[in-house]
Amino acid sequence: MLKRVFMAPDPGRARLRFAARAVVGIGLAVVVCGLAGHSLVGAVTGGLAALLALFTVTDPTVRGQAVTTALLPLVGLPVLAAAAELHDQPLARDLTFLAVVGAGVYARRWGPRGHSLGVFAFMTFFVAQFLQATPRHLPELYAALLLSLLIAFGVRFGLWCYERRLPPAPVPAAPGGTGLARITTRQAVQATAGAGFALVVGQLISGERWYWAVGATWWVFVNTTSRGETLVRGFRRVLGTVIGIGLGLVIALPVNGAPVPTAVILAVCVFGIFYTAAVSYTWMMLCVTLLAELLYGLLGVLDPALLALRLAETGVGALGAVLAVLFVLPVTTHAVTDAWIQRALRCVHAATAEAAARLAGSTTADPASRVAELEQLLGRVRLSVAPLVHPLNPMRGRKRRARRVLALLDDCAREIRGLVAVAADPVASHDARLAAACWRVEAAVEALTGGTDITAPGEQPPAADPALAHLHGLERALAELATPLRRPSGSPLVGPGGPGAGSPLVGA
Repeated sequence: MLKRVFMAPDPGRARLRFAARAVVGIGLAVVVCGLAGHSLVGAVTGGLAALLALFTVTDPTVRGQAVTTALLPLVGLPVLAAAAELHDQPLARDLTFLAVVGAGVYARRWGPRGHSLGVFAFMTFFVAQFLQATPRHLPELYAALLLSLLIAFGVRFGLWCYERRLPPAPVPAAPGGTGLARITTRQAVQATAGAGFALVVGQLISGERWYWAVGATWWVFVNTTSRGETLVRGFRRVLGTVIGIGLGLVIALPVNGAPVPTAVILAVCVFGIFYTAAVSYTWMMLCVTLLAELLYGLLGVLDPALLALRLAETGVGALGAVLAVLFVLPVTTHAVTDAWIQRALRCVHAATAEAAARLAGSTTADPASRVAELEQLLGRVRLSVAPLVHPLNPMRGRKRRARRVLALLDDCAREIRGLVAVAADPVASHDARLAAACWRVEAAVEALTGGTDITAPGEQPPAADPALAHLHGLERALAELATPLRRPSGSPLVGPGGPGAGSPLVGA
């Protein structure tokens, strides 16, 4: 786990800059709130608002990110008002919270912007419970939230907007559908049901800290699609919380809210949340747990019993998510995995065609954008296959096949990157052998997605033909993919009959 976090590739030091900017933006927001005369509650609200603005907004373009950030108050302020006004009306408060959960998950159907606004709405309601906000707190909380969002906006789009020098990141659209066939709709129902279970059981455990259980259920559903992904994420959340509570006993408790050491450790936690989020959910939750413990230390309520209560509520929340994905409109792992694999293979097809067109002299062909899209799709495949390659998965045969599929898809990506690099060379030329090789690659993709047999590649071309060498490697990887992507009977993992029904690779 340590190796995965600290030795994971960080092209262009994007994760490092992402985390460092967060420390600057959140720290500046808290300082400005303090200078503006806000209380500790206001400063905490401002800091968390800045954290969400810098963390959850993931539109592919800088302009889109700026628009989404500007829209955050439109959902945050009404939700904050509702949470505060309903503070002394438990039934209405609970029903409203569940409505926010369902709406927040359903909003993902509108892509990254819907996802960001949904997360911000949920977390605004959650923070109101965390701080026990009442109507008399609203003016200060409004001012702190707006001020902090303004600071975060200035840091992200003015002081340190490194994204302006990067090409827009492709964002693969989620699998479509209508009604309950749409995954976001099913997940909204699941999340609401799981949160309802967590809310009821969480209140039985603690009438004051019950919202931890609802928060645990919510965050288990974030960035997951299938039941397998949700189960793995629930396990990692509990594991990160357990480790974070252990660290809290030796770090947060001794510090006990002392301003200077607490501020330093909080900055480290913020950096850790942003730096590890892309590579390890367990480490991210460790940092989140320690951050929450430090905030409770500042508020003067931290003790070992509170840490034990947090662990119990987190377990209830994770259980609520597990029960929901298993028994409420379940989305199977194999259906989601097959859909993402098929899209990745189609992207290989498109990238090959674009590279061939570029080598033939086309000035409009853009294979580089296809490479970026392929990387995004492979990231989704890895996330979807994670339950199958998890160390606790007892089905060794499926685990081996899943790992083989991932390795061969990585081979495809590597050969595509090499082919695109050759196509970018202005002296590279097109010939009949290259056209034939591109056609064979496209035919291999059609065979994989259509369920027909794949012809094995011929002899390796001379090393002097780098484009042909990459295409031959791509042919080989696609031909080898046919075995793990198919049942022993020969039916395909992805094919025209629907994404992966009954596949032995991902039938969990």
